[in-house]
Order: sequence, then structure tokens, then C-alpha cells
Amino acid sequence: MAAETVSLREAAGRWAAADVAALRTQPAADLSAMDGYAIRFADLPGPFTLIGESAAGRPFAGTVGAGETARIFTGAAMPDGTDTVLVQEEAARNGELITLTGEGPQAQGRNVRRKGLDFTSGDTLIGKGDRLTPARVAVAATGGHGTLPVNRRIRVAVVATGDELVAPGSVLTESTLPESNGAMLAAMLADLPVEVIDLGILPDRLDVTTATFATVDADILVTTGGASVGDHDLVRPAIEAAGGSVDFWRIALRPGKPMMAGRLNGAIVLGLPGNPVSAFVTATLFLRPLIAAMAGARDPLPRTASAILGEDLPANDHRQDYLRAATRDGRVFAAAIQDSSMLGTLARADCLIMRAPHAPALMAGEPVEIVPIA
Repeated sequence: MAAETVSLREAAGRWAAADVAALRTQPAADLSAMDGYAIRFADLPGPFTLIGESAAGRPFAGTVGAGETARIFTGAAMPDGTDTVLVQEEAARNGELITLTGEGPQAQGRNVRRKGLDFTSGDTLIGKGDRLTPARVAVAATGGHGTLPVNRRIRVAVVATGDELVAPGSVLTESTLPESNGAMLAAMLADLPVEVIDLGILPDRLDVTTATFATVDADILVTTGGASVGDHDLVRPAIEAAGGSVDFWRIALRPGKPMMAGRLNGAIVLGLPGNPVSAFVTATLFLRPLIAAMAGARDPLPRTASAILGEDLPANDHRQDYLRAATRDGRVFAAAIQDSSMLGTLARADCLIMRAPHAPALMAGEPVEIVPIA
């Protein structure tokens, strides 16, 4: 995607389109890490004559000489001539005389944050392709930036197909079904830099589907349903009739075998299965990483983790499996029934157990790789 510059408050969740270097040094001066008294370490154990005060944003203007001290507060600049902070809990004040009541600092520089402790001007704060997390937005602000370079938002058109589908909340009959994929995909993409275009529900008619596809203006077209081999599965012929092409169709995946990918009018097409669980898994594995890659992510693939299996798993067949599972008491348990029509099972899951093709049987207590989903 083309790069653009946005304010810090608009940058969260996007990926940096270029390296971001510090425009300043942090801290910009030696600062106190505690409330207390700025002293010369060599003058310990004192006593000290109080000659002024240094607060954050209001530094002491003079120089602290031998046997002298300045009251100092956390975040305030160390006055010239001082190198150590005596914390207030170990000091007593009598008029302008400060005396040591505890052990005092045991080394020069104690309780002082040195200039450049965090970073110095010119240091790389954010690398190209890094996700702009809240902490990275904050470090950019502290580094002197009010804006950040990102790639533009991606326009994602989403459409469902099927005569049986009606909008969520509609009056239902025995032959109709609430369309859940659109709302689910919008929720799955909510943290990504996208503009979701809802194309609604298309009937099982080739002419209507083709006409809709021919006018799509988006970077990604996501379809759900109609990608299999039945007489009413019209997504593939409609894409081709609208001038597009199919790059691949059907993958060795469970759930999600009938997924399709292609191109149409400059858009990448992902044809996800209509089954909501299959649509969820394929969106997790393909749609979200595709968006992240187009948005400039250095590492767009789903993050995985290791977990301990809570019960035995049988050997796998020729397809890569993603089993809905839930974590309990530090172990992960696959749902007893993995039928891809069961949204309730997906709603209770917090991860997917990855099973490679032809993976051998596993016993409880063995490690497995998971994709966290909650």
C-alpha cells in the first residue's frame, strides 16, 4: 500500500512504513529518580547547607558547591555540581541544615537517571514493519514525533452468498439462516488498518453475483460461501465471468478445504467457506496475514505458542488440522466434537491446536503447537 503520514492518535494498530529515529535524547539531562537532596557524593556524610530547589520543569539555576545541597524531586534536573541523590527518608532537615539519618547512598550516581539512559538522538526507536503498539506510539512521542509514517488503510469488501441467508435479527423460517460471517469477519478485522465495505448477501444467481463482482472497488474481496462444487456454488464462475482469475482452489486444510484465491479488477480475492467455523479458521490463517503483509508488517503470519496437551489425540490424516481447543489448569484440551458447523464450540475455544499432515498420535502431557485466538 502507498505510504501516508498520520498523527500519533491515528497510528495505533498500524505498521511503520519506515524506520523512526529519535529526534531528541531521553532523558535530555541527568534527572533525579527519587525525592530527596542533590549532593556531591564526596561530601558524605555531610552535613549539608540547603541553598535551593530543583523540580521537574523548574531546574535549580545555580551551582551546588562543597558541603551544599538542593532539594530535588523525582524527574527534576540534577543541579550543576551534584552527582548523587540522598533520599528524603534518610535525611533530616533543621532550618537550612540537612543531616544524614540512615546509611545514605552507597555509590556515586545513586538515584540518578543519566542523560540518554533510555535513548539518544538518532537511535532507531521503531523499525520499518513494526506494529505500532501503544508503547511504540508513546516512545515515538517521547522521541519528538507528532506523526508517524504508515501504509494507507486497506479497503476490504465482504460479501456472503446463499439463498438461505438473511440479515442477523431478521424473522426466520425453517429454511432460512442468520448470516453470521459478515459480523464475525468485521470483528476479526477490527484491530487492523482496514475499511470494511459490506456488500451484504447475494442470492444464488450467477448474473447477480457476476454483476456485483464486476463493480467491486476494493483492495481485497472476501466472499463467504459458494466456493465448493455444488450447482449453487457460483463464486468461482462469477469471478471468471467478471474478468477475474482463480490462482488456487481447495487446500489440504481442516476446516477450510474449499478456500479459493484469485484476482479481480486489481483486488485480491479470498473465497472463504460459508461454514462459519471454516470461515473463521481460514480468515485467521489467510485473511489477517494478507492484510498485515499489505499493511507493511515485517512478520505477518499468525503467532504460535507451545502448550501441554491435556488428553490424548489420535494420528492425523493428509490434511493440516486446526482443532478448536480450550485451556484449563495449564493444559490444552481439544473439543470432543470438531464438526465445523458448531459455532458454540468455537465461541468457547481460546486456541487452535495445530496438527501437521500425517502427524502421529499424541499422549496427554506431550507438547503441541497452538494458535491463540482469544
